[in-house]
Order: sequence, then C-alpha cells, then structure tokens
Amino acid sequence: MSSNRRKFLRQFAAGSSLLAVGDPAMASLIQEQTPPSSANFNMCGYAAPKLEVVRVGIVGLGMRGSDAVERLSYIDGVEIVALCDKYPDRVEAAQKTLAKLGRPKAVGYTGEDGWKALCDEADLELVYSPTPWHLHTPVALRAMKGGKHVAIEVPAAQTIEDCWALVETSEKTKRHCMMLENCCYDFFELLTLNMARNGLFGELVHAEGAYIHDLSRDWLFNKNAYADQWRLKENVARNGSLYPTHGIGPIAQCLNINRGDRMDHLSSLSTGDFSLADLAKEKAKEDAIWKPFESKSFRGNMNTTIIRSVKGKTMMIQHDVSTPRPYSRIHLLSGTKGMAQKWPSPQRIAFGHSWVNKEEFTKLEEKYTPPIVKHIGAIAKEVGGHGGMDFIMDWRLIDCLRNGLPLDQDVYDAAAWSSIVPLSERSVKKRGSSVDVPDFTRGAWATNQPVSLSLEGGANTGVRTLPKQS
Repeated sequence: MSSNRRKFLRQFAAGSSLLAVGDPAMASLIQEQTPPSSANFNMCGYAAPKLEVVRVGIVGLGMRGSDAVERLSYIDGVEIVALCDKYPDRVEAAQKTLAKLGRPKAVGYTGEDGWKALCDEADLELVYSPTPWHLHTPVALRAMKGGKHVAIEVPAAQTIEDCWALVETSEKTKRHCMMLENCCYDFFELLTLNMARNGLFGELVHAEGAYIHDLSRDWLFNKNAYADQWRLKENVARNGSLYPTHGIGPIAQCLNINRGDRMDHLSSLSTGDFSLADLAKEKAKEDAIWKPFESKSFRGNMNTTIIRSVKGKTMMIQHDVSTPRPYSRIHLLSGTKGMAQKWPSPQRIAFGHSWVNKEEFTKLEEKYTPPIVKHIGAIAKEVGGHGGMDFIMDWRLIDCLRNGLPLDQDVYDAAAWSSIVPLSERSVKKRGSSVDVPDFTRGAWATNQPVSLSLEGGANTGVRTLPKQS
C-alpha cells in the first residue's frame, strides 16, 4: 500500500468514524490497515534473558504433539513439566513416552479448558502448542499473557485481527511467539538460504512455494486422523490458501521478508471443487460419520496466490490437498544469476540454461551448507521428524532460549505468513482482485536484519542418548 493511501486511511479513520459505522467492510479495512496503538517494542532481533533450563508445557498431544514429546526429550536443558490434551488417554500415552525416555512424569491437564489451566498455572517458560488450527491464537495469547514464551503450529492465526493480537501481545509482554514452521529447517531450504545470502543467485526476483499433498482419502476422510474431523471442517468453511506457511516460510526468509522487504499485496484464485463433495457422498454411504458432509460445499481443489513485495519481488503460493498428485512444496528461487528448485525431485541448481551436474552440486552443498546443519544435522536425521527438520527446529528454538539469542522466526513472520489465509479468502471472493497485506512490523521491516545462519556462540545445547536404530 502506498504511503499516500495509508495517510488517507488514518485521516479517514480519525475524521469519518460515523461513515465507517454505516459500512462494516470499510470499518474492517480501516481497522486492519491502521495498526493498533502500541509502544511498538520491536521483537525482531529481540534476545530474551537466558534460561539455564527451559521448562516446557505441551498443549495438544495428537499426531504432531505426541512426536514433539519425544523429540524435545532428547534435548539437554529441557524439562517437560506439563502435558495437556482434551482426551485423557493422549496425556497418559505421552506420560509413557516420558517414562520410556527416562524423563520425570509431567503434570497432566485434560478437558476442553485444560489448556487454559496449563497457561495460567504451570511453572514453565515455554508453551509448545500443536493443536487444531482454531486454538493456535487463543493458546498463544493466553500463554504470553501468563508470562510464557510460545511456539505454535501453523498457521498461527486465521484472521487479520488475530494476527494483530499476536503482534500486540508479544510486543507488550516481550515474550517470543514463534510459529513452528519446520520447513524453514529442511536441508535444501537451509542450503539455498545460505547460497542466497552469499549472492550466488544474484538479486532474487521471483520465488515459488506450495503445499501439494493428497490428504483426501487417507487423512481428511479418516475418522482416526483428525479429532472431531476438524481439518475436514476447515475445508468446508473456507475457500482460499488454507495452509500457506510451508510454502512461503522458506522463500520469505530468502527474500528477507520483514527484514529489508515486505509483502505489499496479493491476488488469489481457487478452482472449483471437482472431488471433495463427490468423495463425501461416497464415504457417507460407507459410514454414517460422514453424513453431515455429504451435502456440503467444499473449497476449490487448487488455490494459487500471487504476492508482490514492496521492492517488486513476486511469490507464487499454491495449496492443494485433494487431488492425486505427488507431494511438493516446489521451493523455487529465481534470481539474476541463477536458480534453485527442490521439487520435482531431484533437487536442482542452475546458473544458466542447464542444471549443474552431480559433482558440482556436491561441491556447492559442501561449501554452503550452513553451520547449524553441520552442527546438528546428522543427529537430527537420526532423531527424525520429517527427515530431521522437526528436530533442527526444536533444537534451535531451545538453544536460542538457553543462550539468549533472537529467534529465527518472530511474531511478525507468524502474522505475515499466516495472514495469507484470510487475505486469500478475501481475494477469492472478489474474483482474484488485489488485496493489501498489512505491515505487521509498522515500518521496522526497512531496518530489521536478516535471519542469521550461524550458531552465534549458542552451540552448548547438547543432545541426550539417541534412540536405537531398528
């Protein structure tokens, strides 16, 4: 958005409140583009006081949460002191995991409001929250207001108002709010980030990311996968880029989004639904649990969102979890001197019309693999979690908290990357019309420093005895 338009909106908000009251859409736009009042403490680059031990409470012990219990248990300086899930049996299963790994029993919280008690009562420094999407923002806000740092699964928020609430609360409490975007810690993504930092691709001009993963039969219509079918319900309720952060997170870091540049506006289009409604009818014949979905209208199968930055860079983000395609996050970087692309396999790098050969690729990999991967990458592959990237993410988070280092992902990243969800919905409803992206940094993007790839002296966080390989 231009500075003149921002000035107009501020003046309009200040002097024309009566008109806005009569136009809810305009009132909403004014609220989004006029940042909330705040002391505006900049959380980008903020180093919280060192923690010798990080006491962790985990909220949500389903697929992601149960794996996190095990991964975090392997990191020195971590004490898992509280566990919470709506379902008591999941808490009991997590307690068994702790016992198996020689960790003390944690305090258990259950029920619909168990997470509130954990955030309010538990003696801990970090709330780690892999819950269903609708709980991400409420858990994060309550944790920060309770004096805890918070790490929440993706997306961090589903409305622009919630994005601003996360920013405001993190700034006021000086508590970190990190979105657990694990794809930023995958090996090729970190390699290409370091190559971009070193100028091998020249000036980056375009990047692409995606979440293309056929979840329809094995996951969305699997009554044992997502509790209360929450993810399938999301695909009924919303039509846009529902899950953009796996695709945009790594390329946004390469483009220094929020750290030298920022997203300015986007346009988004969705196809029609050519499979989910039919699948719901088919499944309803097999099991009554799917009956409520057989008459629903589902979101479009493929969503494509194009984003332009203030400095004129473009990003394409795609989302499709319902057609039979091979998995892809694309991860494409295109610059004035070269490019990189992860999918389709094999991952490739080029500095002209041809991809570099295997020998050249290996030399680049050896030279530009960043220090964090050299330090913890082999161990991460052994521990696991999406090939190791989950463990690199967890280890890095704990290491930063223990050494008083700024986090690689801050609340502005959480807000900006997550804002694509509601903004894409809005653009889809407007037949792809352009929608402005709020500046969650309030102008600080121009001077914020890029993400660091070094360990910055924070390499003293060890790893406990690793699991035996079968």
